[in-house]
Amino acid sequence: MTSSAVPAAPSAISPDLPVLAEVVRSGFVEGRHRGSLVVLAADGSVERSLGDPTAPIFPRSSNKPMQAAAVLRAGLDLSGERLALAAASHSGEDFHLELVRTMLAEHGLTPGDLRTPPDLPLDPAEAETYLAAGRVRERITMNCSGKHAAMLAVCAVNGWDRESYLDPSHPLQQLVHRVVEEAAGEPVTAVGTDGCGAPLMAISLVGLARAFRSFVLAEPGTAERRVGDAMRAHPEYVAGTRRPDTWLMREVPGTLSKMGAEAVQAVALADGRALAFKVEDGATRALGPVLARSLRLLGIDAPVVSRIGHAPLLGGGGGVGEIRAAF
Repeated sequence: MTSSAVPAAPSAISPDLPVLAEVVRSGFVEGRHRGSLVVLAADGSVERSLGDPTAPIFPRSSNKPMQAAAVLRAGLDLSGERLALAAASHSGEDFHLELVRTMLAEHGLTPGDLRTPPDLPLDPAEAETYLAAGRVRERITMNCSGKHAAMLAVCAVNGWDRESYLDPSHPLQQLVHRVVEEAAGEPVTAVGTDGCGAPLMAISLVGLARAFRSFVLAEPGTAERRVGDAMRAHPEYVAGTRRPDTWLMREVPGTLSKMGAEAVQAVALADGRALAFKVEDGATRALGPVLARSLRLLGIDAPVVSRIGHAPLLGGGGGVGEIRAAF
């Protein structure tokens, strides 16, 4: 019998990344989550790093602020809740879906124009309610529909082709590429396809933290500052009523926060301190504990930090352990 060798996919992930979180059940460590992290000081210098934060990663939805800034630069006039929703991974709550419909209708568009894959609400509680009502997966319910509505709207404003708005060669996506590079202060090293179908730009964790820092320190009125201000003013539209990004931006004034799939997180404080990390295996259950520990490294010890870091393990319906940061 013969077999064909499958070529290895390119990867910048080190096999020896440090443990960021431990899974502890009944006093026994039954699992570990490895990854990389970087913390920037207020002047933008690297204050602390773990793993290899200079290696390229796909930031996933942590790239959304840059995508929203590109939409503004391309001429779409968005502000307030609409701009926050353009940078969102929304929970699929009614107020999210209503505003997506409004944003589409304002430019002669309908949910049928979206190229997001049909999906359930991202928030598990919302998904249960949605299914209990007898509803099915829809494009508008997918958590990226606000971003896609804004992308379609700017195509309508500029007379750009709407059918190909997700093609990397589309004028909008070329602009997104440039905005990501400018914000990160480094070149995009790879372009892939995100879960929503949009082009996805790879940068390092240092670049991602630098980008978030730039959005809180940008001059008022710039596209970057407008996005950062809208997200911080309307965090429930960026995430949802039961989401850590919302809690953090609401309870620590001036903070910009955005998670991404595959356990990516980026945060910037009003004074320019910032952090970014990725859990190597993509385990989102480790996000909260790692984020809480990272925030404490930045000197944030508000009650919301403990809330974000609370990740109990259950056994027989009761608490028997936790997922905890290991650094």
